[in-house]
Amino acid sequence: MLLARTQRSVLPGFGLSLGFTLAYLGLIVLVPLAAAFLKTAGMSWPDFWAVASSPRVVASFKVSFGISLFAALVNAVFGLILAWVLVRYSFPGRRLVDGLVDLPFALPTAVAGIALTAIYAQNGWVGQWLDPLWARGIQRLSNLIPWVNWPEFLGVKLAFDRPGIFIALTFIGLPFVVRTLQPVLNELEPELEEVAATLGANRWQTMTRVVFPELMPALITGFALAFARAVGEYGSVVFIAGNMPMHSEITPLLIITKLEQYDYQGATAIAVVMLVASFVLLLCINLLQKWSRRYYRF
Repeated sequence: MLLARTQRSVLPGFGLSLGFTLAYLGLIVLVPLAAAFLKTAGMSWPDFWAVASSPRVVASFKVSFGISLFAALVNAVFGLILAWVLVRYSFPGRRLVDGLVDLPFALPTAVAGIALTAIYAQNGWVGQWLDPLWARGIQRLSNLIPWVNWPEFLGVKLAFDRPGIFIALTFIGLPFVVRTLQPVLNELEPELEEVAATLGANRWQTMTRVVFPELMPALITGFALAFARAVGEYGSVVFIAGNMPMHSEITPLLIITKLEQYDYQGATAIAVVMLVASFVLLLCINLLQKWSRRYYRF
């Protein structure tokens, strides 16, 4: 009778590792989240609902979640294109471009916000050319579709309005998509595309039936990371948003305003709503990712 040999691991025992993991997770994540819920528990339900459903708070939710979702979708499209170019093509300056992708990670958020404001303001390097074009485009949309309040919905200028929020959230979210897709593209052999072409598939069929199914789970992961980062972003947005209540005020800024007014229960009530909404959205995205892995499995 052969005795089963236990495989030794470099890490400590299971009990010690699990205890350290749970203690670290509790101190860093669970305790702060529980403190927010406990602080809100001291409010009655009518008081909580009055804070969470006030017009200013609801408007900030729409701005934060709506623009974050749109920015994450745009990052998913252009992040996929950028990752594809960096992996599949060789061109002068490719390493420089690849390094610049990580710039939002290394750059302090306040510095990023100030830099974006200086670039896209009406007198900025880019804003002095794009801002008039944006204003004319909004005017044409208003003439073509007059029943939609386009200046309210899209803003009339780039910086210090809703487009500025979108620019900042796109800037800080793009690396998540690119860095999530690059390892998958590196593992995806170009021979698969050649085989598909040999079997008679055109380029569209090769992308949709061979390449895209392999990239779909990673793409959803990058989208989720970009969305989660954008929802809680504060430093790079507050300088370029304009911070107008009911129009371009993000929820993190409203929480800071409540704290400065010593309204701690109001701030934690808004934070709890954001936490619950973020958890629900991330759960839906994770379920979608699980479905995509099962659906696109060969």
